[in-house]
Amino acid sequence: MAGPVRIPPAEALQRSYLTVRDPRMQRVLRVQAALGMTIREYLNGHGFVELLPPIIGPVADPGLRGAKQATINFYGREYKVMSSAILYKQMMAASLGKIYFFSPNVRLEPLETATTGRHLAEFVQVDIEEAGATYEDAMARAEDLVRTVIAHARGALGDDLVAFARRLNGGSRPFRRLLYSEAVGLLKEHGREVPYGVEIPWEHEEFLSTLFEEPFFIHDYPRGSRGFYDREDPAKPGILRDFDLLYPEGYGEAISGAEREHEYAKVIARLRETGENPSKYGWYIDMLREGIPPSSGFGIGIERLTRYVCGLRSIWEARPYPKVPGVFSP
Repeated sequence: MAGPVRIPPAEALQRSYLTVRDPRMQRVLRVQAALGMTIREYLNGHGFVELLPPIIGPVADPGLRGAKQATINFYGREYKVMSSAILYKQMMAASLGKIYFFSPNVRLEPLETATTGRHLAEFVQVDIEEAGATYEDAMARAEDLVRTVIAHARGALGDDLVAFARRLNGGSRPFRRLLYSEAVGLLKEHGREVPYGVEIPWEHEEFLSTLFEEPFFIHDYPRGSRGFYDREDPAKPGILRDFDLLYPEGYGEAISGAEREHEYAKVIARLRETGENPSKYGWYIDMLREGIPPSSGFGIGIERLTRYVCGLRSIWEARPYPKVPGVFSP
């Protein structure tokens, strides 16, 4: 189990240049490197092309669950530091078909997330996109990737798991799938009210994950609860073709993904519906106007994966120079 989260040790974070010399931290970082290598080997072996990730751009994903975007002055214009490369994934899937990035992201999370044990202001996410794929295909890909990584950890990293006293779940298939409506109903059964139509708050999402011993999916979120780029199901108006994969044992969200809305008129309507100004998305809108193929994809956070595999209590233990909201550190 993830266990109770402790308050971030600010002094230790500020002296992380010493923490990285600790043998336990060294072991965490070696495990993390091995996990990254396994992900690359899996994706390369399935025909994906690794590309250099974007770092800044005129726009980035606005759907940050309460976090704010960081900005820089780019020769007199405001550019965003990437909070998600999702728009760029669509661009590159239209070019090469099956692509991925190891993407650095910056999200200025609310101060109260400093004690959750699962939020960082700076993190790395593997962003994956596949042209012509449905969200069912993306869920199958996500499940296969997670199972492959866990199997590798149990085998090649067995000594490390013993050192962390970690018994790692996640090998059974298929992973259980819950509709969003079922997840909200399950929370209600446990005295946790979540109004239908909103993103499931992280603390309720975390509680859900304590009820399971294997990773599981939540899918078919209602329109309005997720980003404008998640495709609405033509056969189920008001329902999005999207999903999250959650780790069990209280570790919370592992993966978020969806089938992409790629039709120009529908994206314009969704942007306006969410209060966004389409003119801000110049290159992206132009790309859609020119036409791109449908695609699906997802992102998996490296630090959250490391935390789950190693059984760490806090996500800042999974990064050599963690940026915890509100804590000034290297």
